[in-house]
Amino acid sequence: MKYNLIIALVLCTIISSKAQEISDTSFGKGMINFVAKDSSFSVKFAPRFQVRSVSSWDHDGDKYGSPEHNFIVRRARLKFSGFAYSTKLKYKVELGLSNRDISGANDFNRNTPRYILDAVVMWNFAENFELWAGQTKLPGNVERVVSSANLQLIDRSLLNSRFNIDRDLGVQLHHKTKLGSNFLMREKLSVSQGEGRNVSEGNEGGLQYTGRLEFLPFGTFKSKGDFSQSDLKREATPKLMLGFTYNYNQDAVREQGFSGDYMIRTDGSIYETDQTTIFADAMFKYKGFSFMGEYANRTAGDEIATEIDGTTPTGDIVLTGNAVNLQVGYLFKSNYEIAARFTTLDFKNVTGALPIEQYTLGLNRFVVGHKLKIQSDISYTSIDGNDARITFRLGFDIHF
Repeated sequence: MKYNLIIALVLCTIISSKAQEISDTSFGKGMINFVAKDSSFSVKFAPRFQVRSVSSWDHDGDKYGSPEHNFIVRRARLKFSGFAYSTKLKYKVELGLSNRDISGANDFNRNTPRYILDAVVMWNFAENFELWAGQTKLPGNVERVVSSANLQLIDRSLLNSRFNIDRDLGVQLHHKTKLGSNFLMREKLSVSQGEGRNVSEGNEGGLQYTGRLEFLPFGTFKSKGDFSQSDLKREATPKLMLGFTYNYNQDAVREQGFSGDYMIRTDGSIYETDQTTIFADAMFKYKGFSFMGEYANRTAGDEIATEIDGTTPTGDIVLTGNAVNLQVGYLFKSNYEIAARFTTLDFKNVTGALPIEQYTLGLNRFVVGHKLKIQSDISYTSIDGNDARITFRLGFDIHF
């Protein structure tokens, strides 16, 4: 029923927005890009989806296990954006429809699918200042802030899946400062609920506080290229972004702060512990060459959740430790690109998680930039130097 309502809403939007046989828009610019006659609002509608094939094998020396194959719709999303009342007041609404997009039902979101990814307004209330309010991505590591529509490899790294801080509901303040003719600094602050997206049943723990500084010593990237992987614009001069994020989730009640199981005791109370996550990252582009590097570290007051007596473990564990992710690519003038990534994760001993290393090699063909592309990559993953696994992925993205 909910899917039918969403589809009906989209169809009504298409029909009611001066539908015509010939539109002045083009592929990749949004299916609808409507501006009111009196310029009091605008609506841009842009659907997108990603389809993947995944094959993997266990690897032990020269021996390979039986392959496993999987075909999935990795993401299927509807995005609405524009301005309301004034061009200084922008908004974004993004809905997820794939199983991976909407999974995560629990008692704290009324055991319902989590359709809403973003629902945020952005108010440019003064020069160089923007106030954001609603649900959206926190100013975390650069890899997470880059849209899944603009990735260089099939999906984000293991560093991101284990340590990112993702989306939350709250307010953010964004500001930028010029430190010279080209040198730009961006400051971002956030106060949010601390339990991730689509929580509807109270706030069980404390609040989450995030601060990020970004330095662009050589000026801005073309077309916001620091938030897009691969150097599709082939920067004529070197461009660099250095970022640093500090995140403090006070009295966090979930294993990964924004996600994971709620750490519920047998008496129904919830275990709370402070979680701190820091990131240092960089994005560099020049003449088709691109580099992204990230470091992540997470600590907690006490990783082992305990019962009310303070000694008996509940079985829930906060995943703490360090991770490094390095990624490079080169885009040829033929719009083929080769890319490589190395990721290592080292968890604290108390968590019981073993160290992981992953090597990935990718090949991309960009037909219309990130809007229409075919991607493939192969990864070799080892856990504690053993239990190696090889994974091959092939997929395409289409974004209207």
